[in-house]
Amino acid sequence: MTITYDPHHPKYLDEADVRDEMTRVFDACHGCQRCVTLCTSFPTLFEMIGRHDDHDAGRLTPAQQDQVTDECHQCTLCAVGCPYLVGRHERAIDFPRLMLRAAAMRHDSSQVGLRDRVTTQLMARTDLLGAVGSFAAPTVNKVLSAKPGGVVRTIIEKTAGVSSVRLLAPFARQRFSTWFKRRPKVRIGQAQGRVALFPTCLVEYQEPAVGHDLVKVYERNGIEISLVEAGCCGAPWLHSGDRDHFIKVARDNVKALAAEVRRGRDIIVPQPTCGYVLKRDYVDYVPGEDAALVAEHTFDACEYLMKVHRDPGTALDVDFAGIVPATITYHTPCHLRAQNIGLKSRDLMKLTGAKITLVQQCSGIDGMWGLRAENADLSVAVAARLGTEIVRADSEVVAGDCHLANTAITEQTGRTSSHPIQVMARAYGIAVEEAST
Repeated sequence: MTITYDPHHPKYLDEADVRDEMTRVFDACHGCQRCVTLCTSFPTLFEMIGRHDDHDAGRLTPAQQDQVTDECHQCTLCAVGCPYLVGRHERAIDFPRLMLRAAAMRHDSSQVGLRDRVTTQLMARTDLLGAVGSFAAPTVNKVLSAKPGGVVRTIIEKTAGVSSVRLLAPFARQRFSTWFKRRPKVRIGQAQGRVALFPTCLVEYQEPAVGHDLVKVYERNGIEISLVEAGCCGAPWLHSGDRDHFIKVARDNVKALAAEVRRGRDIIVPQPTCGYVLKRDYVDYVPGEDAALVAEHTFDACEYLMKVHRDPGTALDVDFAGIVPATITYHTPCHLRAQNIGLKSRDLMKLTGAKITLVQQCSGIDGMWGLRAENADLSVAVAARLGTEIVRADSEVVAGDCHLANTAITEQTGRTSSHPIQVMARAYGIAVEEAST
């Protein structure tokens, strides 16, 4: 048994070693049970161990271990409060990274079924899907918006493995990068900061309006902004166990991102999962000076603005002459909470004078996991709890940093959730950019 979360360790993909390590960790988790309410992986694990009088995690079969792995959607919250975390306790447990190791072992040893592999190959190629989706947006969006559970969506589920009951976000006709390159350039006199925006595939292809408002809010606050020429962060490959594909994506992105940092720019990320990957995962999978440099200089979009607001010598514009809602329900995405940076988006929106209600219920999406057909029952149940909390809060505006979680909120409540940057843009009086056709 090897206690390692290093994806380059010689024992990392050894099945016997991985399964022995899972037994060690599962036994410790069963004795603690602090994380029982976070996701179904833990209740499932504890129930299976509890079937045995001696409560021995070593009695679990490989299939039972795999069920625990399959139900983990990498929210990473269990690592945030774990009393046995690496560097915090001699047991050195990092449950989410163990689940990544188990997924990689199963992928490497061809224990993942053909259907799962096909679904991953289709869904993880986000830049290809995004390029096609944007190019043929009217047609593609008509298909995506077909009645959930209907004939068209059922056909998609049978062929591509995408759940027929989940709401799917539409594609934008104009990509964010196209808008960015064509927009009138803004001259900034004395800059308060210089940043390079890593737009993420979600902003690039599906919600460029977040990017539009981000650029305008940053420039209003005297921050020079450029665009990173990089693709998807690679999270869909990583979370599906395709270690090699993720490393290839990570290596290319780290090279591009490190070059921007060396030009004197910080990296800004408007989506929580992607920010987490740049800060936490790249340093593990493509270790070295460049990855460390990128991690050190990567900021969530709202985190950076609060840094400008609080750092000596810089100041945020707090003249809000636009639309300021009286109440805002703010959904805090799991991958933002896991970054341990505090509630920067909430703090930013509070500057407008709005009253903020926090909702910290997971959306159960994590990119592909929540959209896979085989996970629909579990993921919809999690999203339904989020929807209930949003409705209960009954605020004038709903906001959240994660576009996938925001889509789940719309699915469950019928309400549109805005990115906090968009809330700030409207508070400044910045008009919504007209959608390009």
